[in-house]
Amino acid sequence: MKIQLWRNATVHLSIAGKKLLIDPMLGEKGSFGPFPWSKDKRDNPLVDLPFTDKELKNILAEVDFILVSHLHPDHWDETAVELLEKQIPIICDERIEGEIRKYGFTNIKAINDELNISGFNVKITPGLHGTGEIGEKMGEVNGFIVSANEDSIYFIGDSIYSDEIKQTVIAHDPDILIVAAGSAKFQIGDEVTMTAEQVIRLCKDFPEKKVVITHLEAVSPCTEDRNYNRTILDQNGLLSRCIIPEDGDWINFNI
Repeated sequence: MKIQLWRNATVHLSIAGKKLLIDPMLGEKGSFGPFPWSKDKRDNPLVDLPFTDKELKNILAEVDFILVSHLHPDHWDETAVELLEKQIPIICDERIEGEIRKYGFTNIKAINDELNISGFNVKITPGLHGTGEIGEKMGEVNGFIVSANEDSIYFIGDSIYSDEIKQTVIAHDPDILIVAAGSAKFQIGDEVTMTAEQVIRLCKDFPEKKVVITHLEAVSPCTEDRNYNRTILDQNGLLSRCIIPEDGDWINFNI
């Protein structure tokens, strides 16, 4: 099993001989503009993908499945709608099936619990994309546990660390935890993705788990960058088992 971070939450996963693309944000730098509820008026995303247009086209032609956790533009953008083949299998929570279908996609595997397909399993997991007013505005989100044979990987998704996340790890015991960090924050309320301090809590709650930290430096609401995360994890003795990939990096897991 191996993954490649493309940018933000967009991750390429190879498992059970299949290639899965999670939360495709495929537009060029600045393609979808500023986020709402923010004083930061920079156009997002803040960085380009680590591929040329030709390379991206060739890679997408080899992808077997798309997984979509929710429809915020840093997880599912207009360029993804344009570039992805309309017949490609898309796995998503049933709550967003209708919206994806409106874009012309015809092969949607909508689930409310789990799905066994092509030698791997996908389980929908809960998420908490902020609390209070900002949590209501951000709406429903979810994560995924993807497993095959003895391998399992938990894409926690856009969520702060909560008891639901903790109980999901306890219940399903995934090998790898993929965290959306960056402490994304708007003018309303508290953070909507994990802070570095929350990542530390997660690591201390599950000292045997490998943790990969994503969602850094690609969109303007994120307030904690790679250097900050590396520094605070190092201060807490956790950097040796936490991976903070650069965009384009591959990570091989020998589980």
